[in-house]
Amino acid sequence: MSGQGVAEIDGAAHRFEHGHTVDIPLKATHRVSCTGDQPLIFIEIQYGELLDENDIIRLSDDYNRV
Repeated sequence: MSGQGVAEIDGAAHRFEHGHTVDIPLKATHRVSCTGDQPLIFIEIQYGELLDENDIIRLSDDYNRV
């Protein structure tokens, strides 16, 4: 949507910006970070049989949710 960022997926960094898509495989460890001067705004789409926040296992978190 807007901004620049990096998606870390299973230890590999993938830079992205407006117009790009990032696919995260099932059960992949991942995190998204803003790398630009402007806020990063993006759309997350989840699909499958279980669409619930309870399927998240937090390994690391900048907001003390671990």
